Amino acid sequence: MTTLDLVVRAASAVLPEGQRAASVGMRDGRIAVVAALDAPLTAHADHRVADDAVLLPGFVDTHVHLQDPGHPEWESFPHGTLAAAAGGITTLVDMPLDSEPTTVDLPALAAKRAAARGRVHVDVGFWGGVVPANGSARAALHEAGVLGFKCFLSDSGAAGFPPVSPGQLREALAGLAPLGAPLLVHAEHDGPTRGSVALNISGEVAAVADVIAAARETGGRAHVVHVSAAEAADLLAAARSDGVRVTAETCPHYLCLADGAATVSPPIRGAANAERLWQHVGAALGMVVSDHSPCGPGHPGIASLGLGPALVWTAARARGHSLVDVARWMAATPARLACLPHKGVIAVGADADLVEFGPDDPVRVDVAPYAGWELRGAARRTWLRGEPVDRSRPRGRLLRRGDG
Repeated sequence: MTTLDLVVRAASAVLPEGQRAASVGMRDGRIAVVAALDAPLTAHADHRVADDAVLLPGFVDTHVHLQDPGHPEWESFPHGTLAAAAGGITTLVDMPLDSEPTTVDLPALAAKRAAARGRVHVDVGFWGGVVPANGSARAALHEAGVLGFKCFLSDSGAAGFPPVSPGQLREALAGLAPLGAPLLVHAEHDGPTRGSVALNISGEVAAVADVIAAARETGGRAHVVHVSAAEAADLLAAARSDGVRVTAETCPHYLCLADGAATVSPPIRGAANAERLWQHVGAALGMVVSDHSPCGPGHPGIASLGLGPALVWTAARARGHSLVDVARWMAATPARLACLPHKGVIAVGADADLVEFGPDDPVRVDVAPYAGWELRGAARRTWLRGEPVDRSRPRGRLLRRGDG
């Protein structure tokens, strides 16, 4: 065998078939071999993972608002992607709003890529936007390489990103179905309690029901973002059992925070609701992503990029889950949503995105809304395509649909 660039050996590694000892050999940024721990592999460098650590695939976060260009004082490509790498996240997909311009046409996509180029420390892809007036631009955005699309059923708060009606949702799903592109849906209906910490869930549940009906009718690939209400998750579970093509996600703040700890949309709904959500994680709620959205005063949003793996692992293992589960929720399944089969797994042919993860390492948080929390689970070392992330040298690539 030709000499490998790097071999990483771990007494415990999370692989597609489960957790076991393994050696992972890399060449030209890809995984070339997965072998036994003591396999006689020849490489330019050989790294042994500490015995109290686990080798994981790099995490994949498909729900990130980096605010750049337009609001770099809230977040920027360099700062946000460094924060991601610090938590073991090696791939992000950036949302089409909160930056300016919103990513609803080709010039806006070009502006976003220009702002990111040479400034990202992890690999970054982009979602395109679905708004009432851009029906003619969607095929071009898809051809240009967006990984899928996002729409709102309620006021997004961004003037350049108005919501679609239920009819326009069905039209968009039907139009995207032949392309195989997912449509991510912010499923809330506007009402007096939207964005508050009130426990009224009817707006979210009704909107999720509309998404399920549209997916059932059109056969389009619908994905409900940031599910906060357990009743909505119940609907999604029933729809999936009926064969409806709908997937969904939730976020660390809905699984971990108490009422009123942060202002987000949909609102955080309390401990009892969170426990019911946990029953759906890995099933109707197949993935957990951040919805990282730092913002100025008066805007709903929560900054949590890089904290997600520790938050979820700390809460998950208290409920009997394993790192195999967490890697599935936060790496493999988000990668599939974004049509990135070379991400989120430790397998031959995949990108050599790896994390040396200390499951018992303490993580003390000093930023709201988690200030004072002590979590467990830290990324000791993060490799992006076979090389350690270096804060002085941004090496992230801009991903396009079909890369691989």
